[in-house]
Amino acid sequence: MGSEALDLPLRRTPLFSRHGELGGKLVGFAGWELPVQYAGVISEHQAVRSGAGLFDVSHMGEVFVDGPEAEKALNALTCNDVATLVDGKAHYNAIINPNGGVVDDIIIYRFSPTSYLVCVNASNADKDFAWFLKHNRWNASFVNRSDEYGQIALQGPRAVEVMQSCGESGKAIASLKYFHFLQGSLLGVPVIAARTGYTGEDGFEFFVKNAHTVKLWDALLDAGKMVGVVPCGLGARDSLRLEACLPLHGHELSDEISAVESGLGWIVKLSKGEFIGREALEAHMRAGAPRKLVGFLLDDAGIARECSPVFDAAGARVGVVTSGTKTPTLNRALGMALIETRCAAPETALQFEVRARKLNGRVAAMPFYKKTKR
Repeated sequence: MGSEALDLPLRRTPLFSRHGELGGKLVGFAGWELPVQYAGVISEHQAVRSGAGLFDVSHMGEVFVDGPEAEKALNALTCNDVATLVDGKAHYNAIINPNGGVVDDIIIYRFSPTSYLVCVNASNADKDFAWFLKHNRWNASFVNRSDEYGQIALQGPRAVEVMQSCGESGKAIASLKYFHFLQGSLLGVPVIAARTGYTGEDGFEFFVKNAHTVKLWDALLDAGKMVGVVPCGLGARDSLRLEACLPLHGHELSDEISAVESGLGWIVKLSKGEFIGREALEAHMRAGAPRKLVGFLLDDAGIARECSPVFDAAGARVGVVTSGTKTPTLNRALGMALIETRCAAPETALQFEVRARKLNGRVAAMPFYKKTKR
């Protein structure tokens, strides 16, 4: 998470009024005024791990791609293989620059061979759209419709129960497989509903036109009363994704960190042919990248947060913390760091500089938390 300069105007989602009514504490994030918490980060985090929580993620961007060569265009502009998608299927992907850095991590949804939706990160929406337009050499159109859509995420192990209580349309959504989606209606609202999320739990995300966003939010909170669904803010979203070791652009991902270094090698498909950044990523995959994203646990009291320097056991600086906190589920200080590959083996001793003190820690396996299968 991050804040914006005070002199910059902050945008508001269609749910802005609801956040105030529900007691949300608003902060600036990626150019938007959004709730960091309602009742509290810890209680919201625990609600998502044990039941379900509702998030306003309307700040995310939506770019629609259409045309006879839409698949070719997206395949050349991203590192995963778009050709493997089928109608109603989505996948995690990334836009890569020529040096192998991550312009943005995205999700691509396929409506048909000639029609796709690309969900992009809030702070990168305009940058991503400009990148697509600049590099588009195919018979495909890219249209930024981010201003038309709200987005709501229902996350938690009991999210399926909530959907099953929402009539036949809700039952259809509840039956979706992971990373599949459908276009339809939910509680009287037209939606694009996907079984995706950013918390490490089961759940669903709903793309909904601005005019209907409040109606859907209210209806989902009402339907979720039986399982104790609570509104959740950015604070819980960040601690949840960190426990699950889900990367965040501007932290674990950036234009200066290659997709291989940041752990996205699993979505780099060299076999599909040429794409922007392929040469750099192929070199890292074959010869080994100089840096690696690792998880860490602290053994001393304290928290190593973003930008904290990381040292090896001999005192040489070897990297930097990308995200760090003390999370509610594990109840201990942990995080992710980008360090020299030579120090990346599990249990390798590290030191973290926090307020001029060196705290002892070690490399830990990722993720820190895996959802319980039900």
